[in-house]
Amino acid sequence: MRAPAAALAAALGACAPSLNWRDVQLADLRALFPCRPDVHQRRVVLAGATAPMQMHVCEAAGLTFAVAFVDLDTPEQVERGLIELRALAVGNIGGSGEQRTAGSVPGMTPNPQAGQVSVQGRLPDASPVRLRAAFFSKGLRVFQATVVGADPGDEATQPFFGGLKLAS
Repeated sequence: MRAPAAALAAALGACAPSLNWRDVQLADLRALFPCRPDVHQRRVVLAGATAPMQMHVCEAAGLTFAVAFVDLDTPEQVERGLIELRALAVGNIGGSGEQRTAGSVPGMTPNPQAGQVSVQGRLPDASPVRLRAAFFSKGLRVFQATVVGADPGDEATQPFFGGLKLAS
């Protein structure tokens, strides 16, 4: 009796999802993360201003999931901030073959620079990665939601990006 039970338990364990989705509240943004994110903060120069960037990051199934946001001072800085966030994300992996698509997050402030990007690049150890990221804003706050890994497929990216919702 024990051998079949052990085999069943092992088989069920093998079917356990590696992405354990949970709702996380980040200031005025609700996000779905597949793991419990750690919170980091650092100062960045964005759109000509130095400001604190808050980052929520976790790793699951060989992928890194992150949401970062920065509060800017003026409405004029928002579009430039989105452009610079995208350039920094692509540049961090030496990205090439950038593919941009329109995208929106419920509750976001409309902006022509909001959207998603997918790009191939390399980590510092030269291993290849794909970055998929969304850039959007709400008022003076600019956001970047990112999934990075060898192959961030739809199983991981659709719930992550689809789970982003801003407070009205």
